[in-house]
Amino acid sequence: MPATFVVVPLWQGSVSARAMSHVDGAEAIRGDLPSAATLTVEVPVEAGEALGTGIQRYSTIRRVREAAAAVLEQVPDWALTIGGDCGASLAAVGHASARGEGELAVLWLDAHPDLNTPDTSPSGGFGGMTLRAIAGEGAEGLTLDESQRVPPERIVLGGARAFDDEERRYIDEHGVQTLTVEDLSDPTVVVGALEATGASRVFVHVDLDVLDPSALAGLSYPLPFGVDAATLAATLRAVVARFPIAGAAIAGFAPGSPLAAEDDLPTILRLVAALTSAERGEA
Repeated sequence: MPATFVVVPLWQGSVSARAMSHVDGAEAIRGDLPSAATLTVEVPVEAGEALGTGIQRYSTIRRVREAAAAVLEQVPDWALTIGGDCGASLAAVGHASARGEGELAVLWLDAHPDLNTPDTSPSGGFGGMTLRAIAGEGAEGLTLDESQRVPPERIVLGGARAFDDEERRYIDEHGVQTLTVEDLSDPTVVVGALEATGASRVFVHVDLDVLDPSALAGLSYPLPFGVDAATLAATLRAVVARFPIAGAAIAGFAPGSPLAAEDDLPTILRLVAALTSAERGEA
């Protein structure tokens, strides 16, 4: 069945100066999606409170996680979640993990590993903790439980270029597979890494900052030396041709203006097309 698009204009998980631009980014992408196949999660305007968790805006992020989970229950097959910041992927992975048969792998394409915890995060931004929460560690209400979590041996991290000390420790201790930007240019390397997890299904998360800033202007955390858009699209097509796709997410679009958003949208829609290419029988 074709994807259902679930738009989650979450901004509260970002600590970037452009955090609120994630709302504009999600809305800009939504405008180019088929309305009949698109659902939108309502995100509160208020920032929210930490409530002693060590996570900035925790109360609102938790509300959005619960609202997104409820909307995802309406999806008949698989969902392509449109953020918002990376925190939108927590509910999306939980939905994908719970709904299908067979073990799930997560391909996390991001300039940052997002493997901090509330105790180790230098910023308190949940976006930088999301993958750790998917692996089952973090604050109450913002982690996947035993039935949904994806263990580190089934996580493949690609394109990361900025690591905190705790993230490096976790990767080394748990043997998380990491792929360089150069690795992403060879689809066989990416597919091979996913095959090595032993999983039968894949969730693909794309934080747009995995791209080189020359490919996309609307990034809240641009880092040089990322992958180019054509290469990333080719790799995504190879992944969804090899594995049943259980779910996907595109996050991190924070355009500086409506005009800037229009300039970036063709690149983002190219990635959307790659993630849904298996529906059209594309190789």
